[in-house]
Amino acid sequence: MSNRFKFIDLFAGIGGFHQAMSQLGGECVFASEIDKYAIETYLDNYGINADCNIRDIDEKDIPEHDVLCAGFPCQSFSKAGKQLGFNDETKGTLFFEIERILRYHKTKYIILENVRNLVSHDNKKTWETIYSHLKKIGYRLTKEPIIISPHQLGVPQLRERVVILGIYDPKNADKDLKIELPSFMKKDDNSVFDILETKKVSDKYYISDYEKMILDAWDEFYKGIKETTIGFPIWAVYFNGFVKNDDLPKWKLDFINKNINLYKNNKEFIDYWLKKYNYLKDFSPTHKKMEWQAGDSIKSLWEGIIQFRPSGIRIKKPTCFPALVAMVQIPIIGKYKRRLTVREAARLQSFPDSFIPNNSDQQAYKQFGNAVNVDVIKLMAEKLFEL
Repeated sequence: MSNRFKFIDLFAGIGGFHQAMSQLGGECVFASEIDKYAIETYLDNYGINADCNIRDIDEKDIPEHDVLCAGFPCQSFSKAGKQLGFNDETKGTLFFEIERILRYHKTKYIILENVRNLVSHDNKKTWETIYSHLKKIGYRLTKEPIIISPHQLGVPQLRERVVILGIYDPKNADKDLKIELPSFMKKDDNSVFDILETKKVSDKYYISDYEKMILDAWDEFYKGIKETTIGFPIWAVYFNGFVKNDDLPKWKLDFINKNINLYKNNKEFIDYWLKKYNYLKDFSPTHKKMEWQAGDSIKSLWEGIIQFRPSGIRIKKPTCFPALVAMVQIPIIGKYKRRLTVREAARLQSFPDSFIPNNSDQQAYKQFGNAVNVDVIKLMAEKLFEL
């Protein structure tokens, strides 16, 4: 691959592929996106109007290019969605739009990205369909898609994604590609503080007085009980027992019994704690639940990464952030008593600080949650181009 090459950016979002390809010397000759806010952000950063639906584009009208990049929509395969895969007429079949373009252009290199669940979806039939379709039109691929997360490159985010790499080589399409990957970092080799601002940020990111009260209460709870590691969710509503209900699933009954035993083992302290906080009457229902997932690696909730989730307040050790997702519970950095900023979210996806986020924080978080990680794609492209 020469230092100057041309690429197209399908399902472009805010240009994670664009960032990676540009850093390798690529020139974007076509981009396609349908979300109006992502289109705005793409235009602001690259001066390219990506406002077109790939379904409406004649493949003959797409400029010649060396690399096809596509983070094709993942809702059809994601565990968070209905997992309809190729049965999802609106999103699942968008893979075949990629195939249509490749059939015509015989693009030399392809780099596709999708959710981790793509590998196992529908008893692996989804991957086998993608693999066989691309093979038939002349592409060499790795036998299995590559599974990679930014944390393995020292970017502190746990975000396993599937990357599909291919080279147009019809005479050897039956021979699988072999990609040599470098030694990767482990989760505990990372630190969230590597990407965080140390100075004060905008007031809008700091937690509310109510949130601080809730978190102070749970911090006091953790420090007050005898147990240092808790392998089950804490549900305060069950501390004093419950009315037996045979309709409850076994896993839930098991958790309830563990909460009752926790209470019995710490009765004096928990009674004091409940009384001090007015028996949690000022807590919303979900805030009466706490999931301690930091083992004994930290001594205080304020040393961890915190999320207010529908399942309760979750605390993790500060090695890696959970995956940024489009529908977010923005993580709170306990040490700073504030949420992750938009700029920090950009860093978790390896976008440079020169990148211009969307004016709306809500849209910006969503866009970074939907983006591909720039460093991951850059590494994958380098390995592909070396072949």
